[in-house]
Amino acid sequence: MQQISSSNGNMGFKKRQLYMVLCGIFLTNALLAELIGVKIFSGEGVFGLGGAQIPVLGTKLDFNLTAGVIIWPVVFITTDIINEYFGKDGVKRISFLTAALIAYAFLVIVIATALPPAQFWQEINSQGPNGTAFDMDYAFSKVFRQGLGIIVGSLVAFLLGQLLDAHVFHWLKHLTGSRKIWLRATGSTLVSQLVDTVVVLFIAFYLFGDWDLKTVLSVSVINYLYKFTVAVVLTPVLYVAHTFIDRYLAEEHHVPMETFIAKD
Repeated sequence: MQQISSSNGNMGFKKRQLYMVLCGIFLTNALLAELIGVKIFSGEGVFGLGGAQIPVLGTKLDFNLTAGVIIWPVVFITTDIINEYFGKDGVKRISFLTAALIAYAFLVIVIATALPPAQFWQEINSQGPNGTAFDMDYAFSKVFRQGLGIIVGSLVAFLLGQLLDAHVFHWLKHLTGSRKIWLRATGSTLVSQLVDTVVVLFIAFYLFGDWDLKTVLSVSVINYLYKFTVAVVLTPVLYVAHTFIDRYLAEEHHVPMETFIAKD
């Protein structure tokens, strides 16, 4: 009995460590994605190609994406791992905490950008690389201070997407048991990111901006196509992560994998 108790205590400690690490990865990447998401880059330009001009709902669009999509896949994978080992409650807990900290970060940014700039700081940064006039304080505010619509849209879409992901993941898990990790992980991501993509664009650029619904839907298709592709491509990474985590949790006491999987 003493040996079993010791084993379970160590298992609990390792799972707590695992949850802390996963939450750290999740929170860091989610916050960074919000901060760098203000930049729009050309997907074709990365490979030296011209604009794709893909016809979508009567509009020709290129693969222009926010810089945040570079690291959102890390959030996808981390969400699925937390779902698998800590259940819906684990995902909800870190999702609400992350949303609160993102809101806090935006509040700090608003305060920081409202502070009056030091004169010498403005003067030593008064010229661009070509000798043209440059307003450093304006550039600082322009980069960091996103519009209210984008902030509200991001937070609402983030929470809806995460909560939907958790419920779809566990609905699929009840159907598949411990088998077919790829189905519940990829399936939940595809459903949640469809909602996330449409909601953030609808709130930020339709309700708070001047886009029409046709433009919102057109851009949503391009963004979702990227997320769909990434979710499928990264499925093997999820299996690798599961292998390492299972070994980490069971290596000392040879506990069956099912012992560590959330049952909800």
